[in-house]
Amino acid sequence: MKRLSSKVAVWLMTAGTALAVVPAWAEPKIGVVDPQRLLLESPQGKAMADSMQTEFAPRQRTLQAQQQALKAKEDKLQKDGATMTEDQRLRAEKELRDSARDFERSKGEFQDDVTARRNEEMCRLQRTLGEEVRNYAKAQNFDIVLSGESVIYATPTFDITPAILSALQSHAGSTPAATKPAAAPAPAKPPGK
Repeated sequence: MKRLSSKVAVWLMTAGTALAVVPAWAEPKIGVVDPQRLLLESPQGKAMADSMQTEFAPRQRTLQAQQQALKAKEDKLQKDGATMTEDQRLRAEKELRDSARDFERSKGEFQDDVTARRNEEMCRLQRTLGEEVRNYAKAQNFDIVLSGESVIYATPTFDITPAILSALQSHAGSTPAATKPAAAPAPAKPPGK
């Protein structure tokens, strides 16, 4: 075996020493959040659902009554149609068509109003929840927080949803700027490590 030249030997020793003093790269701290769970289980999400229910329940009851009245007219026409005069039957059919048209219009307007209101409230709620996730991630020094909807697999140690739900519950009703994050879960290692 040939002897290493002194230049190569010095270079190898220098490189080995340099590698020994280079700090190991810190593993990124990664968290995964289930946004659907936050929407459904957070006090703010529950309050939004309750508010929507309270706001639209009277109109929903009106629609149900309108639908029952329409069904009653239909049943009456079907039952009494054979004994009615031609003029009575035509008037009853026209009244039934008009009532059905009114019901469908009211139902469509109701659905449009519910959808528009839900979209407004969801935007507001998503901003609040997103801000809470960002505040929590910054306070707990997370490098990356991923949406559980886009993650195919992650171990439960990466799931910070319970901690964020705790933070949301601890200050339900307060402003997002005045929130404090909950305790962090155990540090998680990136997948595959």
